[in-house]
Amino acid sequence: MFDVDLNEGTGEPVELPRRRGFTRLQPHDRVLDPERLAWTKRDLAGDAVALVQEAEHGDPLEVLERTVDFEYFRSWLVEGLGCGDGSKGGRPPFDPVAMFKVLILQTQHNLSDARMEFMIRDRLSWMRFLGFSLGDQTPDENTIRHFRNRMTETGTLKRVMKAFDWQLHKKGYIPMSGQIVDASLVPAPKQRNTDGERDAIKAGKSADEIWPDEPAKAAQKDTDARWTLKIGGKVRYRQDGTPLPMIAIPVFGYKSHISIDRRYGFIRAAAVTSASHPDGRMLRQVIDRQNTGSEVWADSAYRSQRNEAWLDERMLTSRIHRRKPRGKSMPIAIARANAAKSSIRARIEHVFAHQKNRFGLFIRTIGITRAEAKLTLANLAYNFDRLVFHEKRVVTA
Repeated sequence: MFDVDLNEGTGEPVELPRRRGFTRLQPHDRVLDPERLAWTKRDLAGDAVALVQEAEHGDPLEVLERTVDFEYFRSWLVEGLGCGDGSKGGRPPFDPVAMFKVLILQTQHNLSDARMEFMIRDRLSWMRFLGFSLGDQTPDENTIRHFRNRMTETGTLKRVMKAFDWQLHKKGYIPMSGQIVDASLVPAPKQRNTDGERDAIKAGKSADEIWPDEPAKAAQKDTDARWTLKIGGKVRYRQDGTPLPMIAIPVFGYKSHISIDRRYGFIRAAAVTSASHPDGRMLRQVIDRQNTGSEVWADSAYRSQRNEAWLDERMLTSRIHRRKPRGKSMPIAIARANAAKSSIRARIEHVFAHQKNRFGLFIRTIGITRAEAKLTLANLAYNFDRLVFHEKRVVTA
């Protein structure tokens, strides 16, 4: 019987006979006929090609590692977090770039800190992506939580978001052709409060002021999130112009406001508010001043005289949807204009769908500061995936 192996230099199958000649064959030995051996060679050659392709395209983390320059963030992380050089002694900290990757993985898979600790030790592909070897000490849930809180408190997370935008500029992904603005509700764990407690929360009191004698309870109360009604579906009207009833779903949590560039679809600016905050009041906070295009697309929630005047003062062209005249049917010209705008504005809905369907976006933490950190990481993770998408198109083009 012949052993078949692959030549390390050429990749071609080669025959490795166990025994030379037939005189030393034993009763349990089997001999491959030439035709069967030829088929074996072809099968092995195909398997070798499949293994190479799997190594190149099978692990998405390897593709992400090659596409995104994570070392570019090292100086920002070290400066923002105040990482020492170890000269003062103490246990050496984990590599800040590796810990930043931990937060990205955690966001992409919507994992808790405890679950993330287990998954790092469980998956070899994750360990390879993070730069850990078998037997190395890996970060536990407390380390992950403290690192994320430190990134939030020092403002390093926002600076990393801006640094990645500069990285996109260097790669040629310059924001142009205008921008699209929208907001999406992100749910958080529901709070069970009495009427008096809800009134105190709406009055702006902190949790410590509302529950001064119950510090443990106050620590678990989110006084920044708010209830709101999400009215889904397209508004439909009767023949007389009156709208048909809509389904309203109560949602408790926060609202993610973003602006993407029309051409490449990267998130260029973002803000976080409570779920009840009006969309139109956040237009000025999410407009990207670096975009070379003058057009701004948004839904009718952003249309107001103040916003139109503000855009006109900055020589920006409003492509915001127009509302239906009160008590009248929608004019055909306005309906057609809104439909044309919707074909472009729909691109930002794909961003929210990506974050909610793939990342399972949900606020697990308490307070708007930590919610902002969660959503900033979600925006970064989306931009990373978007860059991988564009780079693959360049390679296959």
